[in-house]
Amino acid sequence: MIRVALADDQILVRAGFRALLAAQPDIEVVGESADGEQVLALVRERHPDVVLMDIRMPVLDGLAATRRITEDPALGEVKVVMLTTFELDEYVFEAIRSGASGFLVKDTEPEELLRAVRAVVGGDALLSPGVTRRLIAEFAARSREPAPAAALAELTEREREVMALVGMGLSNQEIARRLVVSPLTAKTHVSRTMVKLGVRDRAQLVVLAYESGLVRPGWLG
Repeated sequence: MIRVALADDQILVRAGFRALLAAQPDIEVVGESADGEQVLALVRERHPDVVLMDIRMPVLDGLAATRRITEDPALGEVKVVMLTTFELDEYVFEAIRSGASGFLVKDTEPEELLRAVRAVVGGDALLSPGVTRRLIAEFAARSREPAPAAALAELTEREREVMALVGMGLSNQEIARRLVVSPLTAKTHVSRTMVKLGVRDRAQLVVLAYESGLVRPGWLG
């Protein structure tokens, strides 16, 4: 079972998500909260696999709550998916840099929300389709001029290539087709790259690909 916690200050939003998720045979909603402090207590008590976290909440916003979760070694397996009303919310890129594993707009189709929850648990998701490349490109373009990351020196040429493809929004299946290797081999390359760079998940790998200059926004089609 995939254990999910809900964090949103709007009762109707939480009720809608709970009804959708609870109807799935492989998903269990383990709790819900209305502000950032409540969700921190919930996560520490229940250790969910995924937290659906609204960005704007009272007491402690979703950005600060996400940072506290991802910085806590005891919560290392918890994945956070940020939720917002706007596709280009000014906090989204910073949220991913803080450790969030994904981003969804609240009007996402139900099937896409379910797919995203299952995918982030498997480590193969980033952001909702149609948002990923435009969003990352938008915020990467606003960030400072990237400088070469010393950590990239530890990567093999193939791992750099794989990291660049991840940064461009490609899935393991798409990377496998591009490099003419098996999906398992592509996944192995991605995993090894993440371990070498000490990143938590694919979302942070994408951010590092931009920040290091390995991928530039203008490269996205």
